[in-house]
Amino acid sequence: MLTVVLADDHAVMRDGLRLTLEEHRDIHVLGEAANGYEAIHQAHELRPDVIVLDIAMPQLNGIDAIPQLRLAAPEMQIVILSMHSNPEYALRALEAGALGYVLKESAAREVVDAIRTVNEKRRYLSPQVADALITHTIQTRQLNNPLDSLSQREREILQLVAEGKSTQEIAELLSLSPKSVETYRSRMMSKLNIHDLATLIRFAIKHGITPL
Repeated sequence: MLTVVLADDHAVMRDGLRLTLEEHRDIHVLGEAANGYEAIHQAHELRPDVIVLDIAMPQLNGIDAIPQLRLAAPEMQIVILSMHSNPEYALRALEAGALGYVLKESAAREVVDAIRTVNEKRRYLSPQVADALITHTIQTRQLNNPLDSLSQREREILQLVAEGKSTQEIAELLSLSPKSVETYRSRMMSKLNIHDLATLIRFAIKHGITPL
């Protein structure tokens, strides 16, 4: 039997979740809480397998309650309920120790799968949240990845230089003049703020341009 505590400051939401969960014989709701401190107390007293935790609760919000919940019941897994698909909310919840993040608008459809998934120590994210996180990751990577400052040709030359090819060899491989290769290499190293070959090779390995 999979045991659950529901923590949400809206009784109507808790009632709806309880009805949804009680349709499944393998899930049993042990208790309910209306704020973060009650959730911690329930977790400590009842030791459920999973707690379903509203992100916006009075006195102590769901995300800030997570570290204390982890202490109160270390084996318990956490599913966050939220109205927000904003990736920042989801990242904060996951970093704090939650394994699940479910949007309230789809909780009736997803909460059972979320509970079962996190109980197996796997992550569960509502599809909208997963999509927002992927988009956020791509945008952040584009802002922070120094490779994105290089042109395709500069990345090709970076790899060949890191692999030990001479200027003449690179010129022949890419059908360029040696002077053009030197220009590309100089521009590429300037963009990366790298001034010696050893540092360039380490950079290429670190960013997956060339194998170790």
